Amino acid sequence: MELAGYGYALAALLHAALAIHLIIDSRRRRVVDAASIAFIVAVGTTALWASASTLAAFRGSGQGAFAASLLDLLRYGCWYVCLLILLAPSDSALPARVRLFGTLAALAVLSRAGVTIWALLGLASESAWLSKLYFAISLALPVLGLLAIEQLYRAGDDGRWGTKPFCVALGMVFMFDIYLYAEAALFGLPDTDSVTIRGAVHAASVPLLLIAHLRQRALMSTLRVSRAAAFHTATLVLVGAYLLFVSGAGYYVREFGGAWGNALQLGLLFIGGTVLVVILLSGSMRARLRVFIGKHFFRYRYDYRAEWLRFTSRLSAAVAPHEVGALVVRGLADMVESPGGALWSRRLDSSDYVQVAFWNMPRTTAQEPTDSPLGMLMRSRNWIVEVDACRAGAPEYDGVPLPEWFSSLPNAWLIVPLPVGDDLIGFVVLAQPRTRLQVNWEVRDLLKTAARQAAGFLAQMHATEALLESRKFDAFNRMSAFVVHDLKNIVTQLSLLMKNAKRLHNNPDFQRDMLATVENSLDKMRQLILQLREGEVPAGTASGVDLAPILTRLCRSATDQGRNVDLDVLDEVATRGHHDRVERVLGHMLQNALEATPRDGRIWLTLQRVSGHAQVVVGDTGRGMAPEFVHTRLFKPFSTTKQGGMGIGAYESYQYVRELGGRIDVDSEEGRGTIVTIRMPLFDARQKSDLHAVSAK
Repeated sequence: MELAGYGYALAALLHAALAIHLIIDSRRRRVVDAASIAFIVAVGTTALWASASTLAAFRGSGQGAFAASLLDLLRYGCWYVCLLILLAPSDSALPARVRLFGTLAALAVLSRAGVTIWALLGLASESAWLSKLYFAISLALPVLGLLAIEQLYRAGDDGRWGTKPFCVALGMVFMFDIYLYAEAALFGLPDTDSVTIRGAVHAASVPLLLIAHLRQRALMSTLRVSRAAAFHTATLVLVGAYLLFVSGAGYYVREFGGAWGNALQLGLLFIGGTVLVVILLSGSMRARLRVFIGKHFFRYRYDYRAEWLRFTSRLSAAVAPHEVGALVVRGLADMVESPGGALWSRRLDSSDYVQVAFWNMPRTTAQEPTDSPLGMLMRSRNWIVEVDACRAGAPEYDGVPLPEWFSSLPNAWLIVPLPVGDDLIGFVVLAQPRTRLQVNWEVRDLLKTAARQAAGFLAQMHATEALLESRKFDAFNRMSAFVVHDLKNIVTQLSLLMKNAKRLHNNPDFQRDMLATVENSLDKMRQLILQLREGEVPAGTASGVDLAPILTRLCRSATDQGRNVDLDVLDEVATRGHHDRVERVLGHMLQNALEATPRDGRIWLTLQRVSGHAQVVVGDTGRGMAPEFVHTRLFKPFSTTKQGGMGIGAYESYQYVRELGGRIDVDSEEGRGTIVTIRMPLFDARQKSDLHAVSAK
């Protein structure tokens, strides 16, 4: 067996030298593709197999022969992958012949692996038939390889000068293995002389492989490797190496574990398989492998075409406008292996940014003013802010502090602005990535480009919503025309009735008809009021409106309806406005609380002076509203949570309070209730002033 050992040693040295040369040449040319990687891995695996065979030949141990058998199977698998890549076209789907070859090759490799494990576990009662089955399956491996080489040679009409040495080298090796395994399948044992010169035959193929590489470097670039292909290939190689390690450890435990050997081996294999499943399901491990491959095997970290198509496809998948925000967060987070993020977008009054979408990040009700230092920095420079660097006072951020509410986001990593032209419509906060990722120029450029596209989608969504609101208002105006027409008919009818009343007021029949007509007119007007809410600015001037009597009257009206409302007047205050409209605003808020709260719930009103404003708080323990609805749709026309409602009352109230110089804040949570805080300018009626009556804004 010494001659066989020398042959395997020579094959190991030559294949190792060729693998090192290929790695150095690929790094020097900085051109790495799928075929090149597969070729290097196949040559390197062959070197490992030859090394294991060398040890087995010189030492004659069963463990060395078992390791050599497993590496021989892995070597075949690597050469199959290389041939599949060379046979696959670069610009179309896989042909049927390539898919068939891949399926048969996988079956052959898995079958031989199964027989090997079967023999290793000692589950067969007879070894003779198992040995013949092993060699019969092994015979299929070089046969499939020879068929693939024939297809590769036929497909290379334009490049046979480069592919010919490659095909001859592998064809020589596969033909020798066909002879070796065919004789072993017939007689139950391989021929000793064939085993002796097998290493030398493999060593003789190395010069031909080197010539093929030198003749046509482009041979291995038939298909440029995608990052997905490299990721899955690397995963398969690592999984294969891990399984070989676990199998070897199990074999060692079985041989040297004594009476407990078999049980320990089965336990080790089960534990190893469980650990493998956990690793494969780990998002952190997948992220680390992708970052490693992008950093060490490619000139650029990202496949920009794939990233762009994936991001665009994700944004286009939105079925409703309010879903775009969550898709923007997911799309940006996936680009940088971030497991979470949140989107802040501008409020209706264009004064604050609020959180409108989040993914695996805490929800917060904090608001960021558009004119804050952070907002001004992102708007003026369009910079992606690294949270840790900004907290540490990095000089590039000019000492701009982070808002206090960032303390509620301990895993915040990046702040990505969403610019549209010279405006900033919002920003995205991304969580720390699953693996350490350097934020270099490539990451920044990719995020900036994607952020501009996302901002365009969000701006388009806002424009679409504004257009829909405009169309709804058009429909509302058309409906108003019909209402005005009906009111005109009612007025005409009542005018005629009044004319006849002067002449026939003593006629009993006329009196009955008059009452019926008036009652009918009232019913019609009530229906019109239910269909259309008055939205016009009343004539006249704004003056002081005492709020305590209004709240008292509203509470009394609720009591008449059988509802109890707690009223707490801490300060007797007045506001500036129109009495009827102020009462309508407060009445609308109270009516919403009554409709949202069951009869056993609690509703309260509080009136007080706060920071130079008249503040009215309307609280309830009703069903509440979702934060997304409060931030994005509550004060928009035709948006309501009530069945049969038109959503005009909340919009009218919000607009009127803003006209007065006040604001409405809503704090609501589903299932726990709502607190509406209305702040209006304070009007001190005790002081004499020429401005007692002030024109409305």
